[in-house]
Amino acid sequence: MATTALRGTPVETIGDLPTVGDVAPEFVLAGADLGDVPLKHGTRVVLNIFPSIDTGVCAQSVRRFNKIASTLENTHVICASEDLPFALKRFCGAEGLDNVIAASAFRSTFGEDYGVTLAEGAMRGLLARSVVVIDEEGTVLHTELVPDISQEPDYDAAIAALN
Repeated sequence: MATTALRGTPVETIGDLPTVGDVAPEFVLAGADLGDVPLKHGTRVVLNIFPSIDTGVCAQSVRRFNKIASTLENTHVICASEDLPFALKRFCGAEGLDNVIAASAFRSTFGEDYGVTLAEGAMRGLLARSVVVIDEEGTVLHTELVPDISQEPDYDAAIAALN
């Protein structure tokens, strides 16, 4: 188990993020249109993982990664949470965010496979704020589990892993 925090209170996840150098676990998330969003090889992937689009910090991370995604070549930025696809579609549509792929883990084992499902506390069952960067062959280049869920991820470190 890994430990993050929620406003200073420690919270454990059900496992650990993949290790840098490992092959990333395969996944299939549900897209905003309810279609499949799989891990695709041949392109780089930045996974922006968060608890809920309806919180300020989560919304800000999606906005920021949307801006960053517009500058990246051969890279998909997938914003993943346990939110229903309808909520993700509503948010991205209202915000005009079209450079990221909003995807829901609501019908998959993504949270368990990536070790990011919160195991306890008020947000148990949701995903811990984290980032995973994966190269074209599916190898993990970078991971971050934020120290406190109320903090944004280190965007610069995630993007630096792509260079």
